[in-house]
This record gives sequence, structure tokens and C-alpha cells, in this order.
Amino acid sequence: MHDATQKIQSVTILGATGTIGMHTLDVISQHPERFSVFALTANTNVESLFKLCQQYAPQYAVMLDANMAMELQKQLAAIHANTVVLSGQDALSMVASHDEVSIVMAAIVGAAGLQPAIAAAHAGKRILLANKETLVMAGSLFMQAVEKGGATLLPIDSEHNAIFQVMPRGHGKHLADMGVRRVLLTASGGPFRNSTVEELKAVTRTQALNHPNWIMGPKITIDSATLMNKGLEVIEAHWLFNASPAQIEVVVHPQSVIHSMVEYIDGSVLAQLGNPDMRTPIAYGLGYPDRLVSGVSSLDLIKTARLDFSAPDMKRFPCLRLAYQALELGGTAPAILNAANEVAVEAFLAEQIDFMDIPRLIEDVLTSATIEVALSIEQLVAIDTQARVSARQWLTQQKVAIAC
Repeated sequence: MHDATQKIQSVTILGATGTIGMHTLDVISQHPERFSVFALTANTNVESLFKLCQQYAPQYAVMLDANMAMELQKQLAAIHANTVVLSGQDALSMVASHDEVSIVMAAIVGAAGLQPAIAAAHAGKRILLANKETLVMAGSLFMQAVEKGGATLLPIDSEHNAIFQVMPRGHGKHLADMGVRRVLLTASGGPFRNSTVEELKAVTRTQALNHPNWIMGPKITIDSATLMNKGLEVIEAHWLFNASPAQIEVVVHPQSVIHSMVEYIDGSVLAQLGNPDMRTPIAYGLGYPDRLVSGVSSLDLIKTARLDFSAPDMKRFPCLRLAYQALELGGTAPAILNAANEVAVEAFLAEQIDFMDIPRLIEDVLTSATIEVALSIEQLVAIDTQARVSARQWLTQQKVAIAC
């Protein structure tokens, strides 16, 4: 139960114009007595961020792109808004670590979300982590920053949030010490879970963007179709729950009703169920340890009727195998995997490569790279840059090969 004497918590939303950002604002709007918006950020979407600034009147608005920030400033000045407009990575880190901020929703897609999430960790904020790349690229360094800064880390991915809800408290220890045998990450299987390899070769951009259960941005939707999304979640689960690769199992569950499970050594399996709506984990993160009304409708078990499960096919979906491989390699391997995947997905969305070229590109970049021990954020940013260069060289070589 909320204490009416508690002060309102200020929230920074990194990636406010994306799906997670918009869902976060929807939940916040239902609880004006608990939350206020301190800062909103976006990459280049001036129109959407302008509308959000009109509605929520944040103290700061940050755009990664400087030219877009200037355009937003003009539009806000025209309506005499008091929101201060900033741009660039340093500004993102500033609004994530500001003294007035209590909660940071880290929902920037891609490597751009890493540095502001680290800044929030060092500043001891409550971090609602929806950015996969922070843990995939820099899991060890980020978890160290969380511990050193005294931050509270709450996973917002529906799967990790589900595990967090049914995991014993104090899960920084080894799973076996808490009586946990393994964690089970559920996967919808995406739109192609029953497709043959030949059918996968002919997948179009439109088909891949048509997810059967979830409404998400284009990048994460493609990742779901290739099962790379689940692979990245395996790496995240390793860092969040101190679980070895062997203690993390992926289970295809088409209905997306069970969001994930934890198996205990006594044979008990605890699961978190709910309708596939990201407002549930977002509300859990915002209100923790309280429960908040999220706007999500009740789960109708009678209507759901059945729950199906199967093992993922890593031959048809090699991205999942590559993610496990990168986790086993450790060090900078997950950062290389992530960078190569981002370039591959961009190329597929631009219709430059075929669907099954995505894992081919990733595997070639990962196997040709030198894996190092991850020692600093600066090193990982450099590794990320180099892996993208290698991925783009791969694309160029493919074009040349096709032309010949």
C-alpha cells in the first residue's frame, strides 16, 4: 500500500518514444500521486518527443542527434514550454544520474543505451532495465557498477521480470545455494517457429515484422523472429541471476502466457503468468515492492485453454546457438555478437540481405574476431565499433560476390 506522505518519485525515461517508453508513460499516468516525469529522451523522433513534452512537461528533453535537438528546441520555444533541450551521450548520462531522479527506465534500443545505464548505476538509482545491450555488452562491468553505486536493478524484459518475481530474494548468490536448479526462459518462437529451412530462406521483411503475440519495435521484432532475442536474454539471465549457461534453458511456448519459470531442487517449478502486455513488468518495476494497477486485463485461463511447450531448433534458428557460444567464450564475445547482430538486422530491414544471412553474418564476424577480457567501457565501445566495421565489410563483400 502506498504511503500518502511519501514524496513523488521523479522518473527519467531513456527511449521515451519507443514501445517500452510509451507503456511506461501510460502506467505513470495512472499514478500521478506517485510519479512525475523528470526527463524524456529520444534518438531522432522530434514529432513524438514534442507531443510527449507537451503532455508531461519534463524538466529535460534529450535527443541523441544534435540537429534534431535544435528542431525540438524551436518547436518547444514556439509554445513557450519550459523544458530544457539537450543532445548527445553526455546529456543522456546526466539525466540518468541527476540528483532529483529516483527511477530510470533504461529502454534505449542498442549500444547507445549502455553509457546512461552505467551512469544511473554509479549514481545509485532504481534502474528498470529494458535495454538488453547493457548486460550483453558489459554484464560484468555493469553489475559491478550496480553493486558499487548501491543501485537497485529490476529487469523489465517480461522473461527476466518473471524470473525475478519467483526467485528467492538475495539471488546474487549461486543458484544452488538458494535451492534453485535452473531457470527456464520461455520463447514465443516468433512467426516462423513451424517454418522449414527453405521457407526461412524466403522470409520477407513484412513477414518477419508480424509478431503473433507482442507489439514491439522493429529491431526487437526481428530478433524475436531469429530467436536472437532469446539468445540475448540467455546472456542477460547469466548476469542477472548468476546462472551458468547450463542452468539456463530456453523453452518455446507459443501462447506467451507463462513468461518464464524457476525450477527448484525439490522438483517445484514456479512460474509467472499473465497476458502478453509489457505494462505488467513495467508496473512491477515502478512500484516495487508494492503492486500497482497497470491497466492490463485479467488473464482468462478458461479462454487460454491450453499451454504448449517444445524445444527450440538451433539448426533452423542458429542465432540462439551463437548466443550460447558467445556466453561460453565470455569476455568481449557477447559485445561482438551484439554489434554484428545490430548491423545484420539493419541490413535485413533495409532489404540488403536475406533472413538467413543474419546468422551467417554474425557467425563470420564472431569467429574471425579476437576475444579479449572485458576490462572497461571504453574498451567495449571500441570493440563494438570494430565489430560493426567487420560486419559492414562482410556486407560489402557479399554485394561484390553477388555482382560477380
